[in-house]
Order: sequence, then C-alpha cells, then structure tokens
Amino acid sequence: MDKLKRMQERNVRGKEAEPSAPAAEPVQPSAQVIRLPLWGEGMRGVPNGLLRSALFGAIAKGKRRFIKGEQIAAIEGVEIRYTGERLDQGDLDVWESVLHLARVQALGDECRVTSYALLKLMGKTDTGKNRTTLQTRIERLRANAVTVKQGRYSYIGGLVDEAYKDEETQAWVIVVNPKLHALYATDQFTQVEWSVRHALDGKPLAQWLHSFYASHAKPYPMRIETLHKLCGSETARMDHYRQDLRKALDAVTAACEAHGEGFSYEIRGNLVHVEKKPSRAQRRHLAKEPRKPRG
Repeated sequence: MDKLKRMQERNVRGKEAEPSAPAAEPVQPSAQVIRLPLWGEGMRGVPNGLLRSALFGAIAKGKRRFIKGEQIAAIEGVEIRYTGERLDQGDLDVWESVLHLARVQALGDECRVTSYALLKLMGKTDTGKNRTTLQTRIERLRANAVTVKQGRYSYIGGLVDEAYKDEETQAWVIVVNPKLHALYATDQFTQVEWSVRHALDGKPLAQWLHSFYASHAKPYPMRIETLHKLCGSETARMDHYRQDLRKALDAVTAACEAHGEGFSYEIRGNLVHVEKKPSRAQRRHLAKEPRKPRG
C-alpha cells in the first residue's frame, strides 16, 4: 500500500510539472471584399431607383439650381432626398463611367484613371474644354449628399466619396463608398446599353427616357404629366413638353433600331405606351413572376 501511495504521489507531482499548452491565437476575421456586380464592356450598371427618378434630370445646360434636403420626384417604392447642385444626364455619364471602372475592383479601393482614359470611355475627345467639364462634373458628384431608399435598403452618403487629381499628369484617384453596394441587390439595378445612350448624347430627355424604360422589364402606360415630373423637366408648359417628349421618343426609337435594341411607342390620349424587348436578366425576372389566373 505504501508503495502504491508513493507511485500515485509521483504521478501527481509529474503532472503538475508539465507545462500547460499555449493558448490558441484568436482568429482574426478576414475583411469582407465588397464588389459591384460585373457587367459587360458595352453596358453601364445603374441602380433602378436612380433611373426612375429626377435625380439625374433631363435638364438643359446652364446655371444649376442648388437643392438642400429636397425630396426628388421618383416612382412609387423609391424615396430620394438630395442636397447639392442639380445633376443632369452628363453627370450620369461620368458617374456611370466611374462605376464601370470600379466594378472590377473592391469598392472603397482607389480607382485610378487619367482624364484621357475617362473621356475616351465616354466617347469624348481629350480637349481642354472637355477636361474642365469633366472636373466640374466630378466636383459636383463629390459635393453632394443623397439618401436613397430602394427596396429593403437605404443608402446615405455621396455619389463619390473622394477624388484627387494630379494636375501635371491629369491622373485621377476616385473612391466610391462600399455602402453603395446595397443599391445593387438582385433585380434592383439595370444594365443600360451604352451604344444607344451614347448615340443620344446631347439629347437629355431622350437619354433619360431610354434609361427609364431600360429599367422596366415590361413597361406599363405612363401619363405624360407623370413622365414630366419624374424626368425633372424644367419645361413649364405641358404642350411644349408634349412636343419635346414625342421628339425624344422618336430619337430613342431610331437609336435603338440602329443598335439592335427593340423599342417602339404610341401616345394615346394622355398615356404613353412603350413596347421593348426585355434584357436576359429581365426575362428571368418576368419568368419568376406568378402567372395571373385566367378569368
């Protein structure tokens, strides 16, 4: 018994002498890389809520009105509040181009591009005047605050987070807020055909209409007054706007036909009826919709 007791004591002392295992290093969570959806070179991806509103309005060139915390006209289901100089279709061209470049890298990373490359992407020549206009538009996109509620998500921030420029090399560094990704949920953004949009350059109402209808898989009839409000038109007289609308729709029809994108319209009374060919993504969306029972 004494021998057994001494062996047990030695075992206990041996265990106390053994070094304890080192504590495991805490696992550091890896930073989540946030990216925009990828779209083709000939397309431009834009959140539906922005295309279905007056945020990037169909307005003429010239002095801009400054807006402070104003609610922007938008289609039902979208809420937009904006502070800054009014934005137009030229500003949308620049913003689309920045997002087009940013889509191949993590949002929040520095997007590096020269004025020449950015202008070329927009189909413009690299002239002193165009460089000045480009800088003005980037400044306008940076110096604003926007709140966009689209679907279950809201985005509050600027359309461009940061922008730097090397005046000697004309190299830009532009940063887009990663939170903008919330507006690019499935079925919440549209791939706009760039060739058609570029063909309509200089026709802001036609550009707005093309993008607006591109964001709809199956357009429904719209009142002329509703389109006037949604596009942010500054035309006061509705008879003048009606004439402008018809010319713009004719331009969209011609540009779409020239680039193989089906589009036709008819104005019946006070309603605009549009027929268009839905994109592949929109056809998938339509296929998911429940079929209405036949009466």
